[in-house]
Amino acid sequence: MKKKMLTKNAFYAQSGGVTAVINASACGVIETAKKHKTKIAKVYAGKNGILGALSENLIDTSLESDKEIAALLYTPGGAFGSARYKLKGFEENRREYQRLIEVFKAHNIGYFFYNGGGDSMDTALKVSQMGEKMNFPITSIGIPKTVDNDIPVTDTCPGFGSVAKYIAVSTLEASLDVLSMAETSTKVFILEVMGRHAGWIAAASGLIAKKQNDPPHMILFPEVPFDRNDFLSHVKKNVQQRGFCVIVASEGARYKNGRFLADAGTKDSFGHKQLGGVAPVLAQMINKELGYKFHYAIADYLQRSARHLASQTDLDQAYAVGEAAVNMAVNGKKSLMVTIQRLSDDPYRWSIGSVDLSKVANSEKMMPKSFIKKSGYGITSSCRKYLAPLIKGEAYPNYENGLPRFATLKNKLVPKRLKTKFMV
Repeated sequence: MKKKMLTKNAFYAQSGGVTAVINASACGVIETAKKHKTKIAKVYAGKNGILGALSENLIDTSLESDKEIAALLYTPGGAFGSARYKLKGFEENRREYQRLIEVFKAHNIGYFFYNGGGDSMDTALKVSQMGEKMNFPITSIGIPKTVDNDIPVTDTCPGFGSVAKYIAVSTLEASLDVLSMAETSTKVFILEVMGRHAGWIAAASGLIAKKQNDPPHMILFPEVPFDRNDFLSHVKKNVQQRGFCVIVASEGARYKNGRFLADAGTKDSFGHKQLGGVAPVLAQMINKELGYKFHYAIADYLQRSARHLASQTDLDQAYAVGEAAVNMAVNGKKSLMVTIQRLSDDPYRWSIGSVDLSKVANSEKMMPKSFIKKSGYGITSSCRKYLAPLIKGEAYPNYENGLPRFATLKNKLVPKRLKTKFMV
């Protein structure tokens, strides 16, 4: 009887923009929890992130076969649904926390695993603080995830290595296309990539340059203020000297005054400005001032969902942080985020660590100045040394009839036990 009382269920949820390997972290959580049956009875996944907890929409992952759970390793998207929803402060909206406790009590939930970025770590922190302030025992552990690679303390974020590999490969392939047609056709090609405040994804494109004149000829970072005249001058110089110009631009490119080149005038659910596309802005600027024929592409969701081109390093780390989160929780650790610690560059070695949630919640890690060339349009050798191991290794999914086979989950909801509904 005592043993049963000590056994709690776990709540796992995905938050924010998904990645090619976020489901690998879910796999790590679910498979590892099964090894601790005396402490964790079941893993309930929130349908659409934290909203699943507030609305009492809990998915019983124990009803899935081992085969389908294992297939999460090779499945992009968010297998249980994700959401951009941020818990407000205690005094601002105490009813949210009361609701969480009601749901957690009703379903014997004692572990909270939240898989997301800096904003999501704030939610994990608030849940941990909720446990202390409202006298409800809950073990909250943050699992890092973001394609932007902008969570501090951790050496890298699961999800980044795969998007970096996709962008590097895409830039390489597109560059060969433009090179072959530049004499009579396109002179300028622009690839727009994600990265609101941090230029890590854009930087990854620089890995393809083997010698000085190789593309990408220009990389635009959010960390470097955009200078219109200097930009146009460099584009013209590249076309005149090389016959064409390949540009990789972060969506977060901005002027010296902080205004985004692609400010759409709206905000997302986390309160961040919605960016409307920097590539067409740059393309029209080049065409108007220089008259060059151009093409542009916006990687958008393709870059973060490209599981067919995932990095093996990224996959390994994504699983490892999910696994570590459970191991930390059952060993009495709480209010922590799992981190990846780099031990060496070559050979690349890493280990698992942790950091207090308060040190990473609502925080961002930008590109250091030492990683950006003095021109402001390229990466340095130290940046290359940092990035190179993160895109290493291929982790192809299984294919059936020419297409990848992804997990097919039942996602059956646990019967609701509360009589009241919660309106978000």
